[in-house]
Amino acid sequence: MAFFRNNTVNLLNLHYGVHSLALSGGGAFFAVFLLQAGVPAPGVLSALAAILAGRFCVRPLVLVLAKRWGLKPLVIAGTVITGLQYPLLAQVRGVGPDLFVLCVVSSLGDTLYWTCYHAYFAALGDSEHRGHQIGAREAMAAIVGIVGPLITGWALTTLGPKIAFDATAAVLLLAALPILATPNVPIARTAPAALSQAWPSILMFAADGWAWSCYGLVWQIALFLALGRSFTAFGGAMALAAVAGAISGLLLGRWIDRGHGQKAVWLAIGSAALCVLMRALGYGNPVLAVIANASGALVVAFVTPTVMSVVYNQSQRSACTLRFAIATEAGWDVGGASGLLVAAGLLQAGAPLGAAIALALLGTAASFALLRRHYRAPTPLSAAGEGLARILGREG
Repeated sequence: MAFFRNNTVNLLNLHYGVHSLALSGGGAFFAVFLLQAGVPAPGVLSALAAILAGRFCVRPLVLVLAKRWGLKPLVIAGTVITGLQYPLLAQVRGVGPDLFVLCVVSSLGDTLYWTCYHAYFAALGDSEHRGHQIGAREAMAAIVGIVGPLITGWALTTLGPKIAFDATAAVLLLAALPILATPNVPIARTAPAALSQAWPSILMFAADGWAWSCYGLVWQIALFLALGRSFTAFGGAMALAAVAGAISGLLLGRWIDRGHGQKAVWLAIGSAALCVLMRALGYGNPVLAVIANASGALVVAFVTPTVMSVVYNQSQRSACTLRFAIATEAGWDVGGASGLLVAAGLLQAGAPLGAAIALALLGTAASFALLRRHYRAPTPLSAAGEGLARILGREG
Protein backbone atom coordinates (compact mmCIF):
# COMPACT_ATOMS: atom_id res chain seq x y z
CA MET A 1 0.00 0.00 0.00
CA ALA A 2 1.77 3.09 -1.32
CA PHE A 3 0.29 5.46 1.22
CA PHE A 4 2.20 3.65 4.02
CA ARG A 5 5.59 4.19 2.33
CA ASN A 6 5.99 7.70 3.75
CA ASN A 7 7.73 6.91 7.03
CA THR A 8 7.40 10.47 8.27
CA VAL A 9 3.62 10.34 7.88
CA ASN A 10 3.64 6.95 9.59
CA LEU A 11 5.40 8.51 12.59
CA LEU A 12 2.98 11.42 12.56
CA ASN A 13 0.06 8.99 12.54
CA LEU A 14 1.64 7.03 15.40
CA HIS A 15 1.92 10.29 17.33
CA TYR A 16 -1.69 11.11 16.48
CA GLY A 17 -2.83 7.69 17.67
CA VAL A 18 -1.21 8.16 21.09
CA HIS A 19 -2.49 11.74 21.20
CA SER A 20 -5.97 10.48 20.39
CA LEU A 21 -5.78 8.03 23.29
CA ALA A 22 -5.53 11.07 25.55
CA LEU A 23 -8.23 13.00 23.69
CA SER A 24 -10.65 10.07 23.75
CA GLY A 25 -9.83 9.61 27.42
CA GLY A 26 -9.45 12.78 29.46
CA GLY A 27 -10.36 15.01 26.52
CA ALA A 28 -13.76 13.37 26.05
CA PHE A 29 -14.59 14.08 29.69
CA PHE A 30 -13.47 17.74 29.65
CA ALA A 31 -16.89 19.36 29.32
CA VAL A 32 -18.83 16.84 31.41
CA PHE A 33 -16.32 17.01 34.25
CA LEU A 34 -16.78 20.79 34.38
CA LEU A 35 -20.52 20.18 34.56
CA GLN A 36 -20.08 17.66 37.36
CA ALA A 37 -17.71 20.06 39.14
CA GLY A 38 -20.46 22.63 39.54
CA VAL A 39 -20.22 24.75 36.40
CA PRO A 40 -23.73 25.16 34.91
CA ALA A 41 -24.25 24.04 31.31
CA PRO A 42 -24.30 27.59 29.84
CA GLY A 43 -21.14 28.29 31.84
CA VAL A 44 -19.42 25.18 30.44
CA LEU A 45 -20.21 26.25 26.88
CA SER A 46 -19.07 29.80 27.62
CA ALA A 47 -15.79 28.50 29.07
CA LEU A 48 -15.19 26.42 25.94
CA ALA A 49 -15.96 29.50 23.82
CA ALA A 50 -13.46 31.48 25.91
CA ILE A 51 -10.78 28.87 25.16
CA LEU A 52 -11.46 29.25 21.44
CA ALA A 53 -11.40 33.04 21.71
CA GLY A 54 -8.08 32.81 23.55
CA ARG A 55 -6.70 30.61 20.78
CA PHE A 56 -7.72 33.22 18.23
CA CYS A 57 -5.87 35.94 20.16
CA VAL A 58 -2.70 33.93 20.85
CA ARG A 59 -2.29 32.41 17.38
CA PRO A 60 -0.19 35.24 15.79
CA LEU A 61 2.53 34.36 18.33
CA VAL A 62 2.88 30.96 16.66
CA LEU A 63 4.20 32.55 13.46
CA VAL A 64 6.81 34.53 15.38
CA LEU A 65 8.08 31.39 17.11
CA ALA A 66 7.92 29.20 13.99
CA LYS A 67 9.98 31.60 11.90
CA ARG A 68 12.73 31.23 14.49
CA TRP A 69 12.48 27.53 15.40
CA GLY A 70 10.50 25.76 12.65
CA LEU A 71 7.40 23.60 13.10
CA LYS A 72 8.74 20.46 14.77
CA PRO A 73 9.69 22.03 18.16
CA LEU A 74 6.32 23.77 18.32
CA VAL A 75 4.35 20.57 17.67
CA ILE A 76 6.30 18.95 20.53
CA ALA A 77 5.79 21.97 22.82
CA GLY A 78 2.10 22.11 21.98
CA THR A 79 1.69 18.41 22.79
CA VAL A 80 3.34 18.88 26.19
CA ILE A 81 1.40 22.05 27.09
CA THR A 82 -1.93 20.46 26.16
CA GLY A 83 -1.06 17.80 28.72
CA LEU A 84 -0.70 20.42 31.45
CA GLN A 85 -4.37 21.37 31.24
CA TYR A 86 -5.61 18.05 32.61
CA PRO A 87 -4.13 18.29 36.13
CA LEU A 88 -5.62 21.80 36.19
CA LEU A 89 -8.99 20.42 35.09
CA ALA A 90 -9.01 18.10 38.11
CA GLN A 91 -8.77 21.15 40.41
CA VAL A 92 -11.84 23.00 39.08
CA ARG A 93 -14.70 23.41 41.53
CA GLY A 94 -17.31 25.62 39.94
CA VAL A 95 -16.77 29.04 38.36
CA GLY A 96 -13.66 30.67 39.82
CA PRO A 97 -9.91 31.29 39.44
CA ASP A 98 -9.13 27.61 38.72
CA LEU A 99 -11.46 27.66 35.73
CA PHE A 100 -9.86 30.87 34.45
CA VAL A 101 -6.33 29.40 34.66
CA LEU A 102 -7.54 26.25 32.91
CA CYS A 103 -8.94 28.29 30.03
CA VAL A 104 -5.67 30.21 29.62
CA VAL A 105 -3.47 27.09 29.57
CA SER A 106 -5.89 25.25 27.27
CA SER A 107 -5.89 28.17 24.83
CA LEU A 108 -2.08 28.30 24.70
CA GLY A 109 -1.59 24.55 24.33
CA ASP A 110 -4.33 24.05 21.75
CA THR A 111 -3.08 26.99 19.70
CA LEU A 112 0.48 25.73 19.51
CA TYR A 113 -0.50 22.14 18.87
CA TRP A 114 -3.33 22.24 16.34
CA THR A 115 -2.00 25.13 14.27
CA CYS A 116 1.45 23.59 13.91
CA TYR A 117 0.27 19.99 13.60
CA HIS A 118 -2.03 20.76 10.65
CA ALA A 119 0.72 22.75 8.90
CA TYR A 120 3.25 19.99 9.63
CA PHE A 121 1.03 17.17 8.35
CA ALA A 122 0.15 19.15 5.23
CA ALA A 123 3.80 19.86 4.44
CA LEU A 124 5.06 16.30 4.93
CA GLY A 125 2.17 14.28 3.49
CA ASP A 126 1.55 13.15 -0.10
CA SER A 127 -1.25 14.87 -2.01
CA GLU A 128 -1.92 11.83 -4.20
CA HIS A 129 -2.43 9.64 -1.12
CA ARG A 130 -3.96 12.28 1.15
CA GLY A 131 -7.32 10.60 1.64
CA HIS A 132 -5.65 7.26 2.42
CA GLN A 133 -3.24 8.82 4.90
CA ILE A 134 -5.94 10.77 6.72
CA GLY A 135 -8.22 7.74 6.69
CA ALA A 136 -5.47 5.60 8.24
CA ARG A 137 -4.90 8.28 10.86
CA GLU A 138 -8.57 8.52 11.76
CA ALA A 139 -8.95 4.72 11.83
CA MET A 140 -6.10 4.54 14.35
CA ALA A 141 -7.70 7.32 16.39
CA ALA A 142 -11.01 5.44 16.36
CA ILE A 143 -9.39 2.19 17.51
CA VAL A 144 -7.65 3.79 20.50
CA GLY A 145 -10.89 5.68 21.08
CA ILE A 146 -12.40 2.37 22.18
CA VAL A 147 -9.93 2.06 25.05
CA GLY A 148 -9.51 5.68 26.16
CA PRO A 149 -13.03 6.46 27.39
CA LEU A 150 -13.43 3.08 29.11
CA ILE A 151 -10.25 3.50 31.11
CA THR A 152 -10.89 7.15 31.96
CA GLY A 153 -14.52 6.56 32.94
CA TRP A 154 -13.42 3.75 35.25
CA ALA A 155 -10.57 5.83 36.69
CA LEU A 156 -12.77 8.84 37.39
CA THR A 157 -15.27 6.66 39.19
CA THR A 158 -12.87 4.50 41.21
CA LEU A 159 -9.59 6.45 41.52
CA GLY A 160 -10.79 10.04 41.34
CA PRO A 161 -10.12 12.94 38.95
CA LYS A 162 -6.52 13.61 40.03
CA ILE A 163 -5.21 10.19 39.04
CA ALA A 164 -7.41 9.98 35.94
CA PHE A 165 -6.34 13.33 34.53
CA ASP A 166 -2.70 12.97 35.59
CA ALA A 167 -2.67 9.77 33.52
CA THR A 168 -4.02 11.71 30.54
CA ALA A 169 -1.17 14.20 30.91
CA ALA A 170 1.36 11.34 30.98
CA VAL A 171 -0.06 9.87 27.76
CA LEU A 172 0.35 13.23 26.03
CA LEU A 173 4.01 13.34 27.07
CA LEU A 174 4.46 9.93 25.42
CA ALA A 175 2.70 11.24 22.29
CA ALA A 176 5.55 13.71 21.76
CA LEU A 177 8.17 10.95 21.36
CA PRO A 178 7.47 9.92 17.71
CA ILE A 179 7.82 13.56 16.64
CA LEU A 180 11.46 13.50 17.78
CA ALA A 181 12.28 11.23 14.80
CA THR A 182 10.61 13.43 12.16
CA PRO A 183 12.28 16.26 10.19
CA ASN A 184 11.84 19.91 10.97
CA VAL A 185 9.96 22.17 8.54
CA PRO A 186 11.33 25.72 8.37
CA ILE A 187 9.00 28.67 7.89
CA ALA A 188 9.70 31.46 5.41
CA ARG A 189 10.12 34.97 6.72
CA THR A 190 7.53 36.30 4.28
CA ALA A 191 4.72 34.76 2.20
CA PRO A 192 2.52 37.58 0.86
CA ALA A 193 -0.17 35.47 -0.83
CA ALA A 194 -0.74 32.97 1.98
CA LEU A 195 -3.86 34.60 3.46
CA SER A 196 -5.67 35.08 0.16
CA GLN A 197 -5.03 31.44 -0.75
CA ALA A 198 -6.55 30.31 2.55
CA TRP A 199 -9.99 31.94 2.32
CA PRO A 200 -11.90 28.96 0.89
CA SER A 201 -10.58 26.72 3.67
CA ILE A 202 -11.19 29.40 6.30
CA LEU A 203 -14.87 29.32 5.38
CA MET A 204 -14.88 25.53 5.42
CA PHE A 205 -13.30 25.43 8.87
CA ALA A 206 -15.68 28.08 10.22
CA ALA A 207 -18.66 25.99 9.11
CA ASP A 208 -17.11 22.86 10.61
CA GLY A 209 -16.36 24.64 13.89
CA TRP A 210 -19.94 25.87 14.23
CA ALA A 211 -21.36 22.41 13.51
CA TRP A 212 -19.00 20.58 15.87
CA SER A 213 -19.61 23.01 18.72
CA CYS A 214 -23.29 22.05 18.65
CA TYR A 215 -23.52 18.40 17.66
CA GLY A 216 -20.23 17.54 19.40
CA LEU A 217 -19.73 19.67 22.51
CA VAL A 218 -23.33 20.49 23.40
CA TRP A 219 -24.12 16.86 22.70
CA GLN A 220 -21.59 15.64 25.26
CA ILE A 221 -23.50 17.49 27.97
CA ALA A 222 -26.81 16.10 26.73
CA LEU A 223 -25.47 12.53 26.63
CA PHE A 224 -23.95 12.81 30.11
CA LEU A 225 -27.26 13.99 31.54
CA ALA A 226 -29.18 11.28 29.66
CA LEU A 227 -26.91 8.64 31.23
CA GLY A 228 -27.56 9.88 34.76
CA ARG A 229 -24.25 11.77 35.12
CA SER A 230 -22.37 8.46 35.20
CA PHE A 231 -18.74 8.70 34.06
CA THR A 232 -18.65 4.93 33.54
CA ALA A 233 -21.76 4.88 31.34
CA PHE A 234 -20.53 7.94 29.43
CA GLY A 235 -17.19 6.25 28.77
CA GLY A 236 -18.95 3.09 27.61
CA ALA A 237 -21.09 5.06 25.16
CA MET A 238 -17.98 6.76 23.76
CA ALA A 239 -16.22 3.41 23.37
CA LEU A 240 -19.21 1.92 21.55
CA ALA A 241 -19.15 4.86 19.16
CA ALA A 242 -15.44 4.30 18.49
CA VAL A 243 -16.14 0.69 17.50
CA ALA A 244 -18.64 1.94 14.91
CA GLY A 245 -16.15 4.33 13.35
CA ALA A 246 -12.91 2.28 13.43
CA ILE A 247 -12.99 1.11 9.78
CA SER A 248 -15.14 3.69 8.00
CA GLY A 249 -12.58 6.48 7.71
CA LEU A 250 -9.96 4.32 6.02
CA LEU A 251 -12.47 3.08 3.46
CA LEU A 252 -13.74 6.57 2.67
CA GLY A 253 -10.21 7.95 2.34
CA ARG A 254 -9.46 5.36 -0.36
CA TRP A 255 -12.73 6.25 -2.06
CA ILE A 256 -11.83 9.95 -2.21
CA ASP A 257 -8.38 9.24 -3.67
CA ARG A 258 -10.04 7.24 -6.46
CA GLY A 259 -12.04 10.28 -7.55
CA HIS A 260 -15.37 9.78 -5.76
CA GLY A 261 -15.24 13.11 -3.94
CA GLN A 262 -18.73 14.27 -4.90
CA LYS A 263 -20.31 11.06 -3.59
CA ALA A 264 -18.20 11.37 -0.44
CA VAL A 265 -19.65 14.84 0.16
CA TRP A 266 -23.20 13.49 0.02
CA LEU A 267 -22.29 10.63 2.33
CA ALA A 268 -20.38 12.80 4.81
CA ILE A 269 -22.78 15.73 5.05
CA GLY A 270 -25.88 13.56 4.76
CA SER A 271 -24.72 11.39 7.65
CA ALA A 272 -23.86 14.52 9.65
CA ALA A 273 -27.32 16.01 9.16
CA LEU A 274 -28.98 12.71 10.11
CA CYS A 275 -26.80 12.48 13.22
CA VAL A 276 -27.74 16.02 14.26
CA LEU A 277 -31.44 15.22 13.95
CA MET A 278 -31.06 11.96 15.89
CA ARG A 279 -29.23 13.75 18.69
CA ALA A 280 -31.60 16.73 18.79
CA LEU A 281 -34.66 14.50 19.00
CA GLY A 282 -33.39 11.54 21.03
CA TYR A 283 -31.13 13.02 23.69
CA GLY A 284 -33.68 12.56 26.49
CA ASN A 285 -33.87 8.77 26.13
CA PRO A 286 -30.76 6.82 27.28
CA VAL A 287 -31.09 4.09 24.64
CA LEU A 288 -31.70 6.53 21.79
CA ALA A 289 -28.92 8.74 23.10
CA VAL A 290 -26.39 5.89 22.96
CA ILE A 291 -27.46 5.05 19.40
CA ALA A 292 -27.25 8.70 18.37
CA ASN A 293 -23.82 8.93 19.94
CA ALA A 294 -22.60 5.91 17.97
CA SER A 295 -23.77 7.55 14.76
CA GLY A 296 -21.43 10.44 15.48
CA ALA A 297 -18.37 8.19 15.10
CA LEU A 298 -19.40 7.47 11.52
CA VAL A 299 -19.81 11.20 10.91
CA VAL A 300 -16.25 11.88 12.10
CA ALA A 301 -14.95 9.01 9.96
CA PHE A 302 -16.78 10.35 6.90
CA VAL A 303 -16.43 14.11 7.36
CA THR A 304 -12.77 14.31 8.40
CA PRO A 305 -11.23 12.74 5.25
CA THR A 306 -13.66 14.63 3.02
CA VAL A 307 -12.88 18.04 4.55
CA MET A 308 -9.24 17.58 5.47
CA SER A 309 -8.22 16.11 2.11
CA VAL A 310 -9.24 19.45 0.61
CA VAL A 311 -7.69 21.58 3.33
CA TYR A 312 -4.35 19.75 3.54
CA ASN A 313 -3.87 19.81 -0.24
CA GLN A 314 -4.82 23.48 -0.33
CA SER A 315 -2.30 24.08 2.42
CA GLN A 316 0.50 22.16 0.70
CA ARG A 317 -0.03 24.19 -2.49
CA SER A 318 -0.13 27.51 -0.64
CA ALA A 319 2.77 29.94 -0.18
CA CYS A 320 3.21 28.80 3.46
CA THR A 321 1.55 25.87 5.20
CA LEU A 322 1.84 27.48 8.65
CA ARG A 323 0.30 30.81 7.65
CA PHE A 324 -2.41 28.84 5.91
CA ALA A 325 -3.05 26.83 9.11
CA ILE A 326 -3.08 29.97 11.25
CA ALA A 327 -5.79 31.44 9.02
CA THR A 328 -7.91 28.29 8.79
CA GLU A 329 -7.66 27.54 12.52
CA ALA A 330 -8.79 31.11 13.18
CA GLY A 331 -11.84 30.35 11.05
CA TRP A 332 -12.56 27.24 13.15
CA ASP A 333 -12.23 29.27 16.36
CA VAL A 334 -14.64 31.94 15.14
CA GLY A 335 -17.18 29.37 13.97
CA GLY A 336 -16.84 27.21 17.09
CA ALA A 337 -16.94 30.07 19.59
CA SER A 338 -19.95 31.62 17.84
CA GLY A 339 -21.86 28.34 17.91
CA LEU A 340 -21.04 27.76 21.58
CA LEU A 341 -22.11 31.26 22.62
CA VAL A 342 -25.39 31.05 20.70
CA ALA A 343 -26.04 27.62 22.25
CA ALA A 344 -25.19 28.95 25.73
CA GLY A 345 -27.59 31.85 25.19
CA LEU A 346 -30.37 29.48 24.18
CA LEU A 347 -29.85 27.31 27.26
CA GLN A 348 -29.66 30.33 29.54
CA ALA A 349 -32.97 31.53 28.07
CA GLY A 350 -34.58 28.20 28.92
CA ALA A 351 -34.46 26.47 25.52
CA PRO A 352 -34.07 22.67 25.53
CA LEU A 353 -30.76 21.03 24.74
CA GLY A 354 -32.25 19.70 21.50
CA ALA A 355 -32.60 23.23 20.14
CA ALA A 356 -28.92 23.97 20.85
CA ILE A 357 -27.86 20.71 19.17
CA ALA A 358 -30.02 21.46 16.11
CA LEU A 359 -28.03 24.67 15.51
CA ALA A 360 -25.40 22.39 13.97
CA LEU A 361 -27.57 22.08 10.85
CA LEU A 362 -26.53 25.60 9.86
CA GLY A 363 -22.89 24.52 9.82
CA THR A 364 -23.55 21.28 7.95
CA ALA A 365 -25.51 23.15 5.27
CA ALA A 366 -22.65 25.59 4.78
CA SER A 367 -20.13 22.72 4.65
CA PHE A 368 -22.21 20.96 2.01
CA ALA A 369 -22.27 24.03 -0.24
CA LEU A 370 -18.52 24.62 0.08
CA LEU A 371 -17.52 20.99 -0.45
CA ARG A 372 -19.84 20.53 -3.41
CA ARG A 373 -18.22 23.48 -5.14
CA HIS A 374 -14.80 21.98 -4.66
CA TYR A 375 -15.50 18.38 -5.63
CA ARG A 376 -17.50 19.47 -8.68
CA ALA A 377 -14.23 20.76 -10.19
CA PRO A 378 -12.68 18.61 -12.97
CA THR A 379 -9.26 18.53 -11.27
CA PRO A 380 -8.10 15.50 -9.26
CA LEU A 381 -7.77 15.74 -5.52
CA SER A 382 -4.05 16.34 -5.85
CA ALA A 383 -4.97 19.69 -7.41
CA ALA A 384 -7.59 20.49 -4.80
CA GLY A 385 -6.67 24.16 -4.54
CA GLU A 386 -7.67 24.90 -8.12
CA GLY A 387 -11.23 23.70 -7.68
CA LEU A 388 -11.80 25.20 -4.27
CA ALA A 389 -10.36 28.59 -5.29
CA ARG A 390 -13.38 29.07 -7.58
CA ILE A 391 -15.45 29.75 -4.47
CA LEU A 392 -13.89 33.19 -4.36
CA GLY A 393 -13.91 33.59 -8.13
CA ARG A 394 -10.14 33.48 -8.35
CA GLU A 395 -10.12 31.37 -11.50
CA GLY A 396 -12.17 30.60 -14.60
